[in-house]
Amino acid sequence: MSTVTDVLVVGGGPVGLAAAIEARLAGLSVVVVEPREGAIDKACGEGLMPGAIPLLHRLGIDPEGIALAGVSYRQGSRTADYRFAGHPGRGVRRTVLHSALAERARELGVVREVGRIDEVTQSTETATAGGLTARWVLACDGLHSGIRRSMGLERVVRRHGRRFGLRQHFAISPWNDLIEVHWGSTAEVYVTPVSPEVTGIAVLGARGIDFARAISSLPELADRLRGADAASPLRGAGPFLQRSRRVAAGRVLLVGDASGYVDAITGEGLRLGFAQARAAIASITGGPGYEREWRRVTHDFRLLTGALLGAASSPARRAIVPLATALPGVYGSVVERLAR
Repeated sequence: MSTVTDVLVVGGGPVGLAAAIEARLAGLSVVVVEPREGAIDKACGEGLMPGAIPLLHRLGIDPEGIALAGVSYRQGSRTADYRFAGHPGRGVRRTVLHSALAERARELGVVREVGRIDEVTQSTETATAGGLTARWVLACDGLHSGIRRSMGLERVVRRHGRRFGLRQHFAISPWNDLIEVHWGSTAEVYVTPVSPEVTGIAVLGARGIDFARAISSLPELADRLRGADAASPLRGAGPFLQRSRRVAAGRVLLVGDASGYVDAITGEGLRLGFAQARAAIASITGGPGYEREWRRVTHDFRLLTGALLGAASSPARRAIVPLATALPGVYGSVVERLAR
């Protein structure tokens, strides 16, 4: 008779590993299935918002990185700086974060298997995927979740205006302790310190965005990066906008980007993913229902990010930084609410 695992986590990225650690801390047996081995790199801003740090600490993780004191919106000569009211965020290389989570998962006895799972069958008591049977399946398989699609949980979104991201690191010491967001005419360029010697640059915009052209259109940033050596390959991600009809279907829960995503424009994807992982495990151990908790923990992100994205995709785009400069209290309250 085959063994029934308490939790099967599909996807071994940071959110999947966080969910596995949460499950072990709750006394549950866990198997993580992921097709890639080793630390997984991908295009992301790599700035952990302040609210992500205590979520990692409760998992027993304190990844090496560099403190991020706040956010700076920049457009031409205009600058709107906001420093976080409480503890700082942290710039952390994706591979460093993933390695720390993987090591903690191993310490706690999480079983990891190499494989790909896109389909799940389930009964009233268990779910089966990839030849493994578990009481619960957590789909943490990212933006383009195969489980979300195969279970009919994917909601069709409009193709017009879908956004993408590009990211590369440069061997240059950070010149600011704030995340800089440079607002160009058609794209945003994010500058995130990730170590004392390396700075990450991410460009967000419409399909076909050109990384070098976006940077060259910003004279201040182009001057700083001139002559700096690339410290990583150029990577891409997207489209960002993903919707799900539901985030819970029987014994399958969608967690992280697999559950739906608006945009990377506010840079809090990992904080949300960690919070969802915690909510998912709490729901299967007698806590509030996951669908309701998912809506609660993502409410501000969906509301505020959607509003900012709408403005960024309209003629109001050119007014975002001037308004942030003219209304620092409003700007600060929005940043703070998203950061926590």
